[in-house]
Amino acid sequence: MLTLSNRNQIWIGLVLVLFMIVTRGHHFASLQNLLPGASWAIFFLAGVYLRSIWPLLGFFVLSWWLDFAAYTWGGASGFCLTPAYIFLLPAYTSLWLAGRWYAKQHQFAWRTFMPLSLSIIAGLTLCELFSSGGFYFFSGRFEETTLIEFFERLIKFFPMYIESFLFYAGIAVVTHAAFALLYQQFNPHSNTTG
Repeated sequence: MLTLSNRNQIWIGLVLVLFMIVTRGHHFASLQNLLPGASWAIFFLAGVYLRSIWPLLGFFVLSWWLDFAAYTWGGASGFCLTPAYIFLLPAYTSLWLAGRWYAKQHQFAWRTFMPLSLSIIAGLTLCELFSSGGFYFFSGRFEETTLIEFFERLIKFFPMYIESFLFYAGIAVVTHAAFALLYQQFNPHSNTTG
């Protein structure tokens, strides 16, 4: 099981907030072209690293505020701001719960990749179904909705979300492993599992 000090959780939380601010939508146009959106990875990583449920609520509020600010003051398109926006709540919660489940399975060993992979697959799939499915069927942006068209859109757009998620998850895995190895080197008698 992954356990971190409150201090480490605060630092990780602040880094996740920074990534949310820098990569969310078109809030920083020049950075958006360089960095893919990190929101999905942020909710998953918050589930992995932050013990309290409060960061989940905080990231909901932050993502909503950034979208609202971009639309209201930043001139961003309001295309996605529909009644279906509410489906982001179960979508992001799915990622957070998948991360939370993985944190209970975590060991600093190669065998941790199986539960990590399962949690990522489950979290991404549920998130995509809630967010894209909610938008497709309940946004009012599509005249006629069919399951066939929804699955065609899923095949077209889901890989882009997977790619950006894996980009940030990969950075997190490498960073986590580096810090865990450093910690073990400087605390050789520690019983921590990373």
